[in-house]
Order: sequence, then C-alpha cells, then structure tokens
Amino acid sequence: MTSLPNPMNLDSRQAVRERLLELAGLLAPDEGYNPTELPGLRILRTETMLHDVPALYKPGAVFVLQGRKQAVLEGDVYLYDEEHYLAVSVPVPFRMESVASADRPLLAIYVEFDMQLAAEIASEIEKRSSGMSAAPAKSLVSSKMEPDILDSLLRLLKALNNSVETAVLGKGILRELHYRVLVGPQGAAMISALRQRGASGKIVRSLVRLRETFRSDVSVAMLASEAGMSVPSYHAHFKALIGSSPMQYVKAMRLHEARLMIARQDMAIGEVALSVGYVSPAQFSRDFKRHFSRTASEEARWVRRHLGALTLGG
Repeated sequence: MTSLPNPMNLDSRQAVRERLLELAGLLAPDEGYNPTELPGLRILRTETMLHDVPALYKPGAVFVLQGRKQAVLEGDVYLYDEEHYLAVSVPVPFRMESVASADRPLLAIYVEFDMQLAAEIASEIEKRSSGMSAAPAKSLVSSKMEPDILDSLLRLLKALNNSVETAVLGKGILRELHYRVLVGPQGAAMISALRQRGASGKIVRSLVRLRETFRSDVSVAMLASEAGMSVPSYHAHFKALIGSSPMQYVKAMRLHEARLMIARQDMAIGEVALSVGYVSPAQFSRDFKRHFSRTASEEARWVRRHLGALTLGG
C-alpha cells in the first residue's frame, strides 16, 4: 500500500510562513489591532515587548505568525508562537507577555469564535466520531501549528486581500478554521466546554450568565444556586476551570470592561466605575491600579498608543 506524501515538507512550510507574513503585513499596516472584513477576525501588529500584562480573551484562537506570546494561569504556561497557537474555550483572566521589536514586529491573527457555529460543529464532530474520548473541559490550551491549520490560514489571508473573495469565500474558510481547531489536539477539551456537560458545563453556563449580570450585585450563593450546586462545590469546580475564585473573576470582568470603555473615551472615569458595578469610584481606582499597574488615565493612553482604534482582547 502506497502512503500519501507529506502535504508540507520543511521547505514548503517555510514558504507558507513567508507568504503568511507577507499577506498579514498587507492587512495590518498599523500598530495595534487591525480590523478585517470578516466579523470576529482581526490582526495584531505590535513592536512592543510586554511583561506580566493582565488579559481576558473571548473564546476563540490566536495564531502568531511572527514573534512570541505566552499566557500564565495559576502557574501553568501556555505558549503561542510561530509553532503553536492558543485556543480559548471560555473567557478567562490570565497574565500575558510577548516578544516583539521594531525589526521583528509581532504579527498575530485573532479569531473570535462564533459560538453558535462552534457548537454546531462540535455536535457534528461528536455524532460522527464515535471513538472520540471525552476530556475534561479546559479554558486555555496551547497546540502545535499543524499543516492543516497553516493551509487554512493561508487561504483565509489570501481571501481577505481580495474583497470579492472575502465576500464569496471568507465565511466558508472561517468555518473550516473553527473545525480545524475543534479537531486539533485540544479538541476534546474544547468540545467538552462548548457542549456544557457535567460540572464544568454548569460552570460554563454560569459564565454566560455572569457576562450578562456582572454589573449588578453578584453573590456566590446566588451563582451556586443557579448552577444547581452547593457553594463549596461551585467554588471548587469554578477554580478548577477558571483558575480564580468567582468573585475574583467578577472583579476582573468589571475592570477589563472598564478598561475598554475608558480607552474608547465613552464617559468619565467615575461614570465608568458606576456603570461596571462599583459603588465607590475610589475603590474602583485602587482596584484598577492594582490590576493593571497603571491608573485608569495612564492605561487609557497606553491602550490607544499600543493597541490602536480596535482595542482590547490581548
């Protein structure tokens, strides 16, 4: 029996990487996040080295084409660089650092999952993959950049450089990229989170609920009751999936939302504090500086300078 040839040898893999950088560079001429014509897809260009920066990613994947990033959550390090990508199944606050320079700027593709599409694909994978073993849900996973992923990214960036191809082919290639991530090494853990089964599924549903209510009064007892769990059980399962306590998570959500609003100059800092659920603007200012190591005004200037008009997300 003749084996199929390797679809991507070392030389062709390098050629693909060079082409990816060329296409991404055309789509991301500006420092910071550059929007594309596809919803939920943006490209980051930055020359800034970052160390121990708080981040909160929405569910999706980050593909670094040049440079290096790493996420640190509860002492675990998740590398995403030219050989690895980061998959995120639930929004989780972590600490991030990145390597970039003027000579070698970091270029990365950020894909925010269409959650309905991801759930549909996860359902189809489960129905047609009877041998697929269940895995505990995980919030972050670092995976090897496989040839199929590189191929999908290359076709996606080619399409994005042509408005007609973006309109005709873009959504289909983006759907394929969702699929490639969900059948990758981390697929079983991500599908467990997306399908919201078992104790971790209850926590994922609780996170969805928190996204809608974090501005209001929140208590762990209320969250546990809504999840149908005891308070100790809810605490334990929440920390296992997210890496922080429920109230620490609520605080992080409030602060990251405030960071976005302040950077976009939507309203005064005191008004922002009240709008995200703080009763005391003074307490908000203390928490903000403790979390981001800068005052709200300093952070807003930093964000606008380094992340551009399309701000926040990592």
